[in-house]
Amino acid sequence: MTQITAIDGTPLSALCFGCMQFGGTADAAASQAMYDACRAAGVTFFDTAHVYTDGASETLLGGFARAERDNLIIATKAAYQGGAGRQNILTSLDDSRRRLGMDVIDILYLHRWDDKTPLEESFETLARLQADGAIRHVAVSNFAAWQVTKAQAVAAGFDTRIDMIQPMYNLVKRQAEVEILPMAASEGIAVAPYSPLGGGLLSGKYARGDEGRLTTDKRYAARYAPDWMHETARGLVALADAEGVPPATLAVAWVASNPAVTAPIISARNTEQLAPSLAAATLTLSPDLRAALTALSPTPAPATDRLEEV
Repeated sequence: MTQITAIDGTPLSALCFGCMQFGGTADAAASQAMYDACRAAGVTFFDTAHVYTDGASETLLGGFARAERDNLIIATKAAYQGGAGRQNILTSLDDSRRRLGMDVIDILYLHRWDDKTPLEESFETLARLQADGAIRHVAVSNFAAWQVTKAQAVAAGFDTRIDMIQPMYNLVKRQAEVEILPMAASEGIAVAPYSPLGGGLLSGKYARGDEGRLTTDKRYAARYAPDWMHETARGLVALADAEGVPPATLAVAWVASNPAVTAPIISARNTEQLAPSLAAATLTLSPDLRAALTALSPTPAPATDRLEEV
């Protein structure tokens, strides 16, 4: 596995902070407070994207990080819109570097799979950017395992490699366990999974009647609609109450406890909401507690679907 560090050698933190809310549901003051809370907790890894909050996320993060740039690992994403062609990647990265105020981006993800652009075009572009020193590591987000391995073979032809992937993974979205996480462990690819709280479902807030993405965003409402997922969330709350810790802390710690996971991406709208997720960095699950959490949701069938071998 390629070691991913800050420019000065500072290692990746156990958690990554996702800046998707910066400049959106979190105004500049709330965003600054969350950035400061993350740094106080030892977070060195921050994630954003070209499309987040119309550029405000990158702009705010760049301002907060400027004074300590070389001590941090900054990731952004290109090609969510407009495809993964050469010109779109270059234009997007130019925008991102300008907004962030950074000549070099530590990790650049292709935001999603593009079946209309040859992988050779995308990875030749990324390899050139890496050789020119504009980016340090190539990464992909929302790729299936077969797409990662196909892209990795193409990347090798340009003398580069995919160093990190970003899949969705949480207690009620466990598809990554079937092929993505085993593939990453086998091939030495770092994993920064997003949505460890399942859009807030696993924070316990919906059980309290609070508002959030599941009540305001139709995509998240559909993603977490099945009744069994809400039953899992209720079981998580009960376990958390018995342990005397917030449900969000257990949910993030469960994701982090998978040996294939490098750093779960946590996020929030304010420091109060953020605190339980940050606390997961110092919580080690006992084998019994991890097993109890895992049992709250169905374990997906293996890729071979040979259930008798599980």
